Amino acid sequence: MNHQNLIIDAEKKLQTIYQNLDKIEEENSKKVINAFKENNVSEACFNMTTGYGYNDLGRDTIEKVYATIFKSEDALVRSQFISGTHALTTALFACLRPGDTMLSITGKPYDTLEEVIGIKENKSSLKSYGINYEQIDLIENQFNVEKIKEVLKKKKIKLIEIQRSKGYSTRKSILIEDLEEVISLIKKESPNTIVMVDNCYCEFVTTKEPIEIGADLVVGSLIKNLGAGMASNGAYIVGKKDLITLCAERLNVPGEGREVGPSLGMNKQLLLGLFMAPSVVKQALKTAILTSYLLEKIGFEVEPKYNEERADIVQNIIFHDKEKLITYCQAIQSASPIDANVKPIPWDMPGYTDQVIMAAGTFTQGSSIELSCDGPLREPYIAYQQGSLTYSYGKIAIETAIEQLLENKN
Repeated sequence: MNHQNLIIDAEKKLQTIYQNLDKIEEENSKKVINAFKENNVSEACFNMTTGYGYNDLGRDTIEKVYATIFKSEDALVRSQFISGTHALTTALFACLRPGDTMLSITGKPYDTLEEVIGIKENKSSLKSYGINYEQIDLIENQFNVEKIKEVLKKKKIKLIEIQRSKGYSTRKSILIEDLEEVISLIKKESPNTIVMVDNCYCEFVTTKEPIEIGADLVVGSLIKNLGAGMASNGAYIVGKKDLITLCAERLNVPGEGREVGPSLGMNKQLLLGLFMAPSVVKQALKTAILTSYLLEKIGFEVEPKYNEERADIVQNIIFHDKEKLITYCQAIQSASPIDANVKPIPWDMPGYTDQVIMAAGTFTQGSSIELSCDGPLREPYIAYQQGSLTYSYGKIAIETAIEQLLENKN
């Protein structure tokens, strides 16, 4: 079967799965439109502020909309956040004090947090301020419940960090039902421990978000799911009001907190991105599912499988071969709208231990909701693919990548 017939066959096979995604999109769309209406989003919200950013109606309304959607007490949604890592760092430094202990129960966090925490030495890390770090690894992709109980009984843990998406690891991403179980356990054993969830790549993949199941803080990036390719930067933190106040004062200035921070003309982009997010996340998921089906059909390992339940928009292709990883990423770049003529090569990317190859012919630099594909140059040579603003563009790119892989195979 040639690759074009393979795609036709795949789309027939995947119709039932795609229809289920339509239902999730519809439910999340209702959630968004109701939040817009409830919080009186108006054309006046598009107006910009500069300088200190006092009395920014649009910025303040956006934060109310986010709080409504996530069912949280409060929200901090700012273009002043450079990335999801910046928002996570802000939350950690806001909540932790010298002598406190933070615990990760999903193993080592994403590479860019290593210097933030102090796993990798840095004079500005949490560790340098006398904040302790411990971690509990997953066992066969499941939370180590007994170890978590043991640590919570023996030690005072100020904050537990849970990273839902896999990052550059080989584990599975954390499903919402598994997250609910472990948060329930934590709150039973240690009610005052702050549960902070790194929700990057996971928003609107299902109809439930982590605040609804007991998380205290949830953090994510706006150049991923909720920006829908419209937001050119920014991130969000949602959760308990007292914790959001601490985060706002850490991001800005103690005593001024959320009252400052100009929107600089970003409000319309943030609102439009959020409005489009349920649909765009569905497009990204359809692209990921098609990729999983097709790449497995032509002989590669994939995770998750096309018919598995998903926690995020990330699709892994495990090549076990450096050259195939590079070929795949270069093919994705060649099918991108921006810099299609550029051939990505592995490089020493800031915040990462290994060289990384990154295909991202995106309108916004580093936007993971637009089709991108990257991976560290280390065994087992995994491509981490995410995004696609439309399914059609995603399908074109995957077809291009398959053609290139098959040509090199021959």
